[in-house]
Amino acid sequence: MRRTYVVAGAAWVAWGLAGIAHGAHEEARPAEARVMHDVAYGSDPRQRFDVYLPPSPRHAPVIFMVHGGAWAIGDKTGPGVVDSKAAYWLPKNYVLVSVNYRLLPDAKPLEQSGDVARALAAAQRLAASWGADPQRFVLMGHSAGAHLVALLGADPERLAAAGAVRPRGVVSLDSAAMDVVQIMEFPRHPRLYDRAFGENPRDWAAVSPYQQLRSGALPMLAVCSSRRFDACPQARRLAQKAATLGARVDVLPQDLSHAEINRTLGQPSDYTARVDAFIEGLVAP
Repeated sequence: MRRTYVVAGAAWVAWGLAGIAHGAHEEARPAEARVMHDVAYGSDPRQRFDVYLPPSPRHAPVIFMVHGGAWAIGDKTGPGVVDSKAAYWLPKNYVLVSVNYRLLPDAKPLEQSGDVARALAAAQRLAASWGADPQRFVLMGHSAGAHLVALLGADPERLAAAGAVRPRGVVSLDSAAMDVVQIMEFPRHPRLYDRAFGENPRDWAAVSPYQQLRSGALPMLAVCSSRRFDACPQARRLAQKAATLGARVDVLPQDLSHAEINRTLGQPSDYTARVDAFIEGLVAP
């Protein structure tokens, strides 16, 4: 039976994890998960995040998830964003935060990355009240969200400017926009990039993880679909530059579709195990 509470203006919902983990294995579910919906980090209706908590978190690490959708659509509760990830990581005493941000045309990708940074800062300020550790956050994103977390990970000063504590690292799930300048200079790029990045080369560089990559970048795992022609080459290009700067970018190709890379993460597989091992290595006390 689902139970709803109101705490500090936000709705808490407690229920069996079956309610959020469709198709997950029964043995992977904790007895109960709690969900705090629509925690505000700004005045816009899109500036909200949801918090998924295990039954008794204590100094818990946090996966901070950013949805995809070509910078123009998508939602923190969309298909594949939460279900399998919550089913896998909540029983391991992780907290999962799923964040919304303003979308095109109201906000361009640079502004969207600012929303994500502000959301992270807000979540870190609240983390102790959830039983989570503000020092043990890992950024994760899929598609456009993967681009946004990679951009913030490439230059963590953007996070510091928003008041966020330095996260432990980044898991980028199948972004093909690591080098925005290279994409935009190629005449036959997908039109969705024109809508997102515009016509000004300065704007391209400002939102390009490759161009913004610094020696102090966060450790990053770049998961990429080997079924696409562009995702893994973009990830490897970023990793090559990182190596020259003394930064860490690991590339993990997967024989999965773009959607499957998001949807199946958390389901039993070597893929899930390798992502988990990367995260565990970052958040270990």
